[in-house]
Amino acid sequence: MNLPSFLWLWKIAAWSMGLSLLAYLLLAITGVWMFRARTTRTSRPSWLRSLHYMFGGSLVLLVLLLLAIGIVGTLGHFGSLGHSSHLPAGLFVVGLVLLSATSAIFINSQPWMRSLHIGTNIILFLGLVWVSLTGWDVVQKYLP
Repeated sequence: MNLPSFLWLWKIAAWSMGLSLLAYLLLAITGVWMFRARTTRTSRPSWLRSLHYMFGGSLVLLVLLLLAIGIVGTLGHFGSLGHSSHLPAGLFVVGLVLLSATSAIFINSQPWMRSLHIGTNIILFLGLVWVSLTGWDVVQKYLP
């Protein structure tokens, strides 16, 4: 089968992953800032929560874009999924990001969701390391 090159798709994925890592870093910074303000009972800027939500929404969109690119690109290149441990790593990260976003929505009405949100984001760090390492292996398969 004479398929077109998927290199352009992997370039989008590389940028999306880089931006995802940046979004996670910015979420960590703004999250720690909000946590510190809450625990020390000091005021925080009124725009901080909105900024945190914007970064979180961006991370959700980027991760879903990466999921779509991974599925389309892998099916297009190999004809099936599951050629490496990158698939379970990616699904793990997608699940954690969606759990984190869902728990964030309910923090005000269900205070225990804050612990779930923070714990999920700590585990998400490990998930991002895992998906980055397995992704590097996948990239090596596609490079000419």
